[in-house]
Amino acid sequence: MRVGLIGNGGHSKRIQKILKKKNINFFLYKPARPVYYDKKNYAKLKECNVIFIITPNGTHYNYIKKLHSHRYIFCEKPPVNSHNELNKLKKINSKKIYFNYNARFSKISEILKKRNQYKLGNLMHASLVSSHGLAQKKEYKKNWRSNIKKCPKGVYEVTSTHLIDLINFHFNIDKIKKPILLNHSDIGNSYDSSLSEILLHNKSTVNIFATYNSPYSIRYFFLFENGIIEQIDNILMIKGPAMNLDKKGFFKKPNVIKSFNVSENNDYIVSLEKSINFFLNIVMNKKVFNRSIFDCSIKSNSLIL
Repeated sequence: MRVGLIGNGGHSKRIQKILKKKNINFFLYKPARPVYYDKKNYAKLKECNVIFIITPNGTHYNYIKKLHSHRYIFCEKPPVNSHNELNKLKKINSKKIYFNYNARFSKISEILKKRNQYKLGNLMHASLVSSHGLAQKKEYKKNWRSNIKKCPKGVYEVTSTHLIDLINFHFNIDKIKKPILLNHSDIGNSYDSSLSEILLHNKSTVNIFATYNSPYSIRYFFLFENGIIEQIDNILMIKGPAMNLDKKGFFKKPNVIKSFNVSENNDYIVSLEKSINFFLNIVMNKKVFNRSIFDCSIKSNSLIL
């Protein structure tokens, strides 16, 4: 296994650390800005049979197109940021391509998979909020995420896409409204905040708010017919049932059935490592990815375009 890794930003360094922990050697290809193509080292990259694409969203398709033949591809989400590239991507042989929607491996995702064990019933509504203060950092102005040419929909295609995929992965999205995109910080010309409204196939509703311009916070609330799954920062709880009455017959708060302490930053790194493990397991066993995984990623991508 000869591994090549494209990109050397903050997220790439996280992945490099995980690969080093696994004693996996890799060739680090640092694309030359602004064209993200470096002829000098490209020949070395082509010698690799496993490629990690950890670059700005608008560059993903070109790398996949050039490198996917006879290679395993691990590509950051979203796959692309235009309808034109998405249509082209659908025609590519997808058997060895994997997109890193690692929220599928998070603790909240693990609990959602087990929801039937707790007899929660159907989902009625969900509200998800994810925020941190990236836009308040000095370096944000020069970051590709604040540049509308490199990141046309800003936080929506970087952060909201994870949460939209999480919902689509577990509940199957029927429709999504055009998002409300805002630049609260007025830094750069892309968007640091987004609000999404979603309708699921079972007619339940979801709204998702993501921002780079507020304190770090995680608020996930899933309201079911007979219970609740809720994460507030590092505390994740399962509550129920709906028919929870006091002695006078009045409704009271549902009981906490189970609670978990979740280190938010650690949960992200663990989910990332699990996603990489899933990818490497396919590679090392010389298998191919189930088409349904690719299709789910493509659908999640299409929902944000």
